[in-house]
Amino acid sequence: MARIAGVNIPSQKKLGVALTYVYGIGSKFSVDVCKQANVDWNSRVNDLSESEIKSISDVISSSYTVEGDLRREISANIKRLKDLGTYKGTRHRKNLPARGQRTHTNARTKKGKAIAIAGKKKVTK
Repeated sequence: MARIAGVNIPSQKKLGVALTYVYGIGSKFSVDVCKQANVDWNSRVNDLSESEIKSISDVISSSYTVEGDLRREISANIKRLKDLGTYKGTRHRKNLPARGQRTHTNARTKKGKAIAIAGKKKVTK
């Protein structure tokens, strides 16, 4: 297994797909990284030489914010919004969708599992 940006990327997959296992690198950035490092993105990871892996990791470390640094940056941005008391920050604080999605139905991923509400009990005389 090759280790790039602190992540073990799968050795049997093609390089373009394997680089997407690094947090912060999607399919477009993985192709861009391969072009900058002069490596074929269709080649398998286990076929790469040490120098090719080194050049890929150098390109990623110099050009992109990935993994821990990116996670810290995103959480700091969310914390700043919460501290300022913006609408988006309050939505994050309440664990609701922050980008204008409807919440009357849907939004179960963000809100969590639905909680059943007991029906009103009828008053007996």
